[in-house]
Formats: sequence, C-alpha cells, structure tokens
Amino acid sequence: MGGQVSSGSSEPSPPGRSENADWMSALCPRLWDVPLHHLSIPGEGHLSIPGSHDTMTYCLDKRSPVSPAQPRLLRLLSKALPCVTLPVVLRWSVTQALDVTEQLDAGVRYLDLRVAHMRDGSEKNLHFVHTVYTTALVEDTLTEISEWLEKHSREVVILACRNFEGMTEDLHEYLVTCIKNIFGDMLCPRGEVLTLRELWSRGQQVLVSYEDKSCASRHRELWPAIPYWWGDKVKTEALIRYLESMKRRGRPGGLFVAGINLTENLEYILAHPSQSLRGLTLPSLPRLCAWVREQRPGPGPHCTNVIAGDFIGADGFVSDVIGLNQKLLWP
Repeated sequence: MGGQVSSGSSEPSPPGRSENADWMSALCPRLWDVPLHHLSIPGEGHLSIPGSHDTMTYCLDKRSPVSPAQPRLLRLLSKALPCVTLPVVLRWSVTQALDVTEQLDAGVRYLDLRVAHMRDGSEKNLHFVHTVYTTALVEDTLTEISEWLEKHSREVVILACRNFEGMTEDLHEYLVTCIKNIFGDMLCPRGEVLTLRELWSRGQQVLVSYEDKSCASRHRELWPAIPYWWGDKVKTEALIRYLESMKRRGRPGGLFVAGINLTENLEYILAHPSQSLRGLTLPSLPRLCAWVREQRPGPGPHCTNVIAGDFIGADGFVSDVIGLNQKLLWP
C-alpha cells in the first residue's frame, strides 16, 4: 500500500527531490474534499497524514545543559560526569536524522515542535527541547518552514507547538507574534473547514495547534492541542497493543496522532549506556510499518488520522502513511 495516491500524472519528480514532496497536490481529485480531520459530519472521512515525533532533535546541542524538567539524578550526573553522561543522553535523545526541510521534502506534514526557553538563555531566544536543547532557534525554524511552503503552494502542514518549558506569558505572546508575522495569510484560523480544496482556495497552508489553552483562546490563529497517543513502551509488540487498545476506545473528534515511537526510561538507559534510540528503533520499523499498512483513515471510530514516527526516511514509513489514503477511494 506504499507510495503516494496519484491523480494519474506520470511526470517524474525533479532530480534530487523526494517523490513525496508534493504528495497533497498529487492526490486524486476525489480526495480534495475529504477533511484533514473528522468534523463529526456523517459520512465524512479524513486524510491520513505522516508526521515526525520530536521533529527538531536532529540538531540537539552537545554543549547544552540538561533540561531542568528531567529527573534529578540525570541532572546531577550531567554536572558531575558531563563527558560520560552527555554523549549517552544525546544517543538516547535524538529521534530524527533529517533536518526540517528534508522531512518536509520526504512528505512529513505534522511537525512535533517542543518549544522551550533556557533558564540562562537570551531573553527572546526560544529553542526546542528533548532532554537537552537544540542549536536551532524557533524563529529561524519557522522561517525555514515558511520558505519551503512558498515553494510548495499546495502543501499543508500542521505545526504542533507544545511543551513550553520555561515559557512566561510574555514569551507566549512573543512566540504567537512570530508565528503571525512569519506565516501571515498562510495561517488557517481555528474552526475553519479543513479540506484541501478550501485551503487551496484561500491560500492557507498552516494549521498551528497550541498546547497552552489560555494563549490559544486569545488568538483565533491557534487551534487546540492535538491529542497524541504516546505508548511509553520500549517493546514493539507492547506499543502495538497500546495503539490497538486506544483504537478500541474510539478516536477523538478532531485531529489526533498515533505515535509509533518507542520510548526508553532512565533506568533502561543506565542499563544500556552504549546503545542508542536509533539502535532500538530501526529493527522495529518493519513490524511497525506493517501495522501502519493495516490501518484505515476515515470517519469510523477505529480509524487513524496523523501517524508519527522516529527516524523519518530510514524506511518506507511516510509512503506507507500516504498510501492509506487510497483506501478512502474504495467503495
């Protein structure tokens, strides 16, 4: 079921460009009126959308302090034995190898952005965080995404802004101002009907979900936080059992994410210091992608919507998720 759902064009992609870089514009026209998410409209389906978990971890800073949100033992070890601790932390914190532009070229349309302000950082410099902080700044990354979208005018991305470690109300307002200034008319206001045809007609390409309820309520450019099914499992079959149990409970009413990312804890890391998250993840991808290919988008209570994973580009995950949209054409 892998590969994009084509409208019939056989024109090859430009050299060096991913076959999935413009997969939304290449969808069968019958899918242009399918909502990106289920809006409780009887008979309506929703598109299958590939995402990346902890999108920005490809640029974690080797010199960064460990986040104060981490366990006290890890913070103590990072200060007492930084030459030993920090390389281990990085091996288990990096979830992506491709940069954000490469992920978009690969077909990713949901970006998991964990925003943070470093305790001793510059006043308005916001970073991303996953145990440690990134070298990339949030404003620069949003600009990079905007520049990519200008070159791909019929692609739509979901930016899930979350975490917000160390963020004050003033910093939230600063971040929202950055989002508005950078994306402008590309932003889709909260509550709009999210079909590709409608978005294309209005020139809107960006949906921003924002985990801080108070801030989101003040700005109609921000959508509520998107639920993420996080299994917190280190074993592949345990993760699949969790995802199946969530499906049995019934899908949420709007956009939601099924995460096929394995997760370690501090005890596991201390027991396997020479290993890495990549080493844990890659052998599991064939089984996880087989589970993905079994899924079906649509309005049913057991259907999937966004599916997010680690190490995008290491296998056919993105094409597998895009390929699920073919099932929406079945009778």
